[in-house]
Amino acid sequence: MTKHINLQKNYSLNQGGYQLKLPLNIETIIPEDDSVRLLSQFVEAMDLTDLYSTYERINSVSPRTLLKIVLYSYMNGDYSSRSMELNCKRDINFMFLLEGAPAPDHATFARFRSIHFAPCSKRILAEMSNALFDLGEISGETIFIDGTKIEAAANKYSFVWKKAVTQNQTKLLIKLADFVEECEQLYGLRVVYGDTVKMKHVKKLRKKLYALKQSENVVFVHGIGKRKTPLQKSIETLEDYLCRLKKYNQQIHICGGRNSYSKTDHDATFMRMKEDAMGNGQLKPAYNLQHGVDSEYITWLTIGPQPTDTTTMVPFLKDAEEHLKFKYKNITADAGYESEENYVFLEANGQLSYIKPANYEISKTRKYRNDIGKIENMEYDAESDIYICRNAKRLKADHIRHSKSKTGYVSEKTIYKCEDCSGCPYKGGCIKGNNCKIPLEERTKTLQVARTFLKYRQEALERILSNEGIAFRINRSIQAEGSFGDLKQDMQFRRYVSKGTPNVLAESILLAMARNINKLHNKIQKGRTGTHLFPVKSA
Repeated sequence: MTKHINLQKNYSLNQGGYQLKLPLNIETIIPEDDSVRLLSQFVEAMDLTDLYSTYERINSVSPRTLLKIVLYSYMNGDYSSRSMELNCKRDINFMFLLEGAPAPDHATFARFRSIHFAPCSKRILAEMSNALFDLGEISGETIFIDGTKIEAAANKYSFVWKKAVTQNQTKLLIKLADFVEECEQLYGLRVVYGDTVKMKHVKKLRKKLYALKQSENVVFVHGIGKRKTPLQKSIETLEDYLCRLKKYNQQIHICGGRNSYSKTDHDATFMRMKEDAMGNGQLKPAYNLQHGVDSEYITWLTIGPQPTDTTTMVPFLKDAEEHLKFKYKNITADAGYESEENYVFLEANGQLSYIKPANYEISKTRKYRNDIGKIENMEYDAESDIYICRNAKRLKADHIRHSKSKTGYVSEKTIYKCEDCSGCPYKGGCIKGNNCKIPLEERTKTLQVARTFLKYRQEALERILSNEGIAFRINRSIQAEGSFGDLKQDMQFRRYVSKGTPNVLAESILLAMARNINKLHNKIQKGRTGTHLFPVKSA
């Protein structure tokens, strides 16, 4: 005879005659070398005063415990607040971190990340980096900087381009000027006393049209079969123009110094994403994540809207110096960070640059060395300050040009012009630019020489070719680029969960801290603690 199970909500009543055998202490189940124990000890030793200050009232689960749970979830590649809630009810490692407290709700984890952790995320990351420095795990001397683009939590088709908005705004302003003139003739009004139509004139016209509506007792009609008066059409057209103008102004304001933004995440900028190993991809809303790695640990990071890495170094180093209790002496980065502004800043800040020149790889090719139009392949007379080309013609300094970057840095370039290029047999290989409207026969060779930049580039080249520089370059490839490999491949983090720069920064810091704990755990288990650089393999 089949025994039927009692169908009721309390499943413990259906045990029948068998007895469940469960351990009384879950701590005995967790191995002694489990990473959850290391995480708990590390967070317990951290000063979380800033985090606690964001709370008015602390519930049954402390902010320290919440931080442990969130970090452990990130360590295991789980970034959902609902998964955190579920794991607290089912996973013994999460129960170990809870220490007998009830499992928090998923909204508690969401609020913790956005409301409590985000305002003090930088200070908590600095606390971890300073603790690793005190343990001797990071050197505090050499930092390896690199950047990557991570997709934002935004619709990829919700783009707003600043150039298109500016063009539409210009067209609308022309329409407004014509409309104001039309209304003046149609209604016998006078609002513009000059040649230029300004916004105050448009607002004045709007006020007069509404006054005219009231004085003539015009009733606006809507719907099919209703005939609108010319005054109603004029007022509706003007209101439409003003509404569109307000929208364009708002969009330009949101863009700021950027060229685009997303409608669903205003802080996200559209960037070219690398979808595969060949670099093929498409424009997607993303953030530029900068990692500073020392001894395989992410010691500092920043989030920015820049599509390139050139302008990210200065704010990165300033931010790191402000929060960390140590200052890096050696700055190692790839060719994407090379600029005169970065070189000047590093020297003024007492730091050595190990930045790979942008032309380092191509300069080793035969085509580059045989290009007679390159400044590097011309003879330079320092005493007379002239360049001598292949045809023994002299290029003299003509004038100095100053240019200002987006960041406000002013660079200086000396323009050199050839005395006479007529009849030169090397003209075709020396003077480049096929899109120039001037015929090649009438053109003369000019050079733009940035003295300061070339000086710093030569110094950086000498440093990266030294034994120390070679070791730094190898370690940059392993450590800095390896940190992004850990995030994207091992931790499977390809897209942000939250929106807005503060929340995205907090999410990036949680990822970095979780990755640092995993790295510390692996180094302890493999007996590699205290090592800072990978050795250069000899042939």
